[in-house]
Amino acid sequence: MAVVDYRSLAEGILQEVGGEENIVSATHCATRLRLKLRDESKADKAAIEKLPGVIAVMQAGGQYQVVIGDNVPHVHAELGKITKLTGDEASTGGDEAPGGNLFNRFINLISSIFLPILWPLAGAGLLKAFLSMATQFGWLNAESQTYVILAAAADSIFYFLPLFLAVTAARRFKTNQFTSMAIAGALVYPSIVELAAAGAPVAFAGLPVVMMSYTSSVIPIIVAVWLQGYLERFLNKILPAALRNFSTPLLTILVMVPLILMTVGPVTTYAAQAISSGVNATFGFAPWLAGAIMGGFWQVFVLFGLHWGFVPIMTNDLATQGYSLLTGPLLAAVLAQAAATLAVFFRTRNAARRQVAGPAALSGFLAGITEPGIYGVNLPLKKPFYFGIAGGVIGGAIAASGGSAANSFVFPSLLALPAFSTVGSFTLQLIGTGVAVVIAFSLTFLFGPRESAVPTADVQAQDTAALDPATDDAPIASGSTHTSASTDTPAGATSATATLPTGTATATEIAGTVEVLSPVDGTAVALTEVPDKVFASEAMGKGLGIVPTDGHVYAPISGTVKAAMKSGHAYGIKSPGGIEVLVHIGIDTVQLNGRGFSPAVTRGDHVKAGDLLAVVDLDVVAEAGYDPTTLVVITNTAQLTDVVPVAQGTVTHGQPAVTVQI
Repeated sequence: MAVVDYRSLAEGILQEVGGEENIVSATHCATRLRLKLRDESKADKAAIEKLPGVIAVMQAGGQYQVVIGDNVPHVHAELGKITKLTGDEASTGGDEAPGGNLFNRFINLISSIFLPILWPLAGAGLLKAFLSMATQFGWLNAESQTYVILAAAADSIFYFLPLFLAVTAARRFKTNQFTSMAIAGALVYPSIVELAAAGAPVAFAGLPVVMMSYTSSVIPIIVAVWLQGYLERFLNKILPAALRNFSTPLLTILVMVPLILMTVGPVTTYAAQAISSGVNATFGFAPWLAGAIMGGFWQVFVLFGLHWGFVPIMTNDLATQGYSLLTGPLLAAVLAQAAATLAVFFRTRNAARRQVAGPAALSGFLAGITEPGIYGVNLPLKKPFYFGIAGGVIGGAIAASGGSAANSFVFPSLLALPAFSTVGSFTLQLIGTGVAVVIAFSLTFLFGPRESAVPTADVQAQDTAALDPATDDAPIASGSTHTSASTDTPAGATSATATLPTGTATATEIAGTVEVLSPVDGTAVALTEVPDKVFASEAMGKGLGIVPTDGHVYAPISGTVKAAMKSGHAYGIKSPGGIEVLVHIGIDTVQLNGRGFSPAVTRGDHVKAGDLLAVVDLDVVAEAGYDPTTLVVITNTAQLTDVVPVAQGTVTHGQPAVTVQI
């Protein structure tokens, strides 16, 4: 391909698809710029295909795919410079996998918004656990100034959580993040907090405002930023350019802060009051049922901010009778989620997930801080969250049936057990809590997702890329050199270098002929027969497809890894002689966002033919409905003398697949 002006190409694509206002999102995979358009009829396919650097245009999977080839990261980067499309929402693998229902999409949304702040949450939660333990055992005086300072350090991220979520939600919904922070700041502003605490009637411009506490809340700020996006886009469209820069934030803040206070606050407050009153009344005639509700759904109430409706009742009960029955099932609710998180720690093969799950489980058990475990582990994986609820239902019912309750306002945790020892049956409290922990741990350990053994750095990059990504071909871990003893080898792979079958050739460049090897075991198919129009047309270059029978994928040639998608589904290798080989695992598997893929190399690594590139869980690919056919394509075919596929029928990795004449 001739030298391409990436900026001009990006500008041309932007113009021919109907402008930035017609683009919902812009991502890319190994070879394609993937656009989601509001109205595909506005795009001029013929004009785009005529742009220098464009190979083809496809419309599939709800995406407008512009096939560019190896240079797509550069075009994507240039598109990001001239629009607001690719800086925050672009991902390593496109959009969410298809088929998710509304509830699953909601969970994925909440989880992705929490991902960038997950590690600080886990660290702060662990600090809170240590502080709780220090005060419980008398190592630190809770009245000391040292404790006050350390408590502020540990509590701040939880207290001001809406401010942190404003930033990540703004990236997700493509809003001005500083305006989002201003809205969040108003929700946790001291005067607003005091108004909520006072309980006195509040009015705004003569209209009544039902106040609630927004500190530590999740849903209100996410809803606010989501609505902010629509308002900002509307204002940017109608306001004159000379006024837009300051008028849009001004009007957005002016509208959104009162709107959230007058809508989200009342809805949440009334819902919380109705639920809390109903549960409290249920304790009078069916304590076990009330305990099951509180034990099972307490963490759901917290997620939506509905738990604040219970706090006044608990506080009043503690003040008037010295205990609150509402608190009895909460130990089971909290520790069940912590147990599910702990089970993930032992079960998952995902190194990064394990690093979160360990301290998150500890902070849950010792301090009752479940946010890191729920938002970083249980909720994204779904099943552990459900199993935690199941354990809480049964454990909460047992604890409540014995009339157990806390005699002080404490965070439910192991260290808070003494507060539950004087009211009701402490024995049933211990049994209920123990049953909840066993159920949640056992179900998660036996039936929870195993996940792929993705190296830690790669998983962290995948997790954060949904909100703050680099381009897909950026190094995941720079400066690394791939060797046969690589420490990045995924669990289950005995070595990063494959042992080639006896008698097979290696990829050498002798007398101008190079044998490119099969990267997988399986059955060879002609490239023209693969179910992808672009690859089948050989527009990307000649090669062949292999339907794999094993999930281990090996380097087909020695050289430098020039592209390694963080989603793990595609790798580009350039040999010392200049041959450029693309190994593309599966058809349209970019949509899996890395699920089922365990990369073993990163961009910049030097590999030998037969070195492990990745491990793919073929069951995950099949269950998601994607074709696992692995493609071996010589992307600079036009610059070579000849490219001839030679593999037929059953092939083994390391067997010659394509002969290249330089």
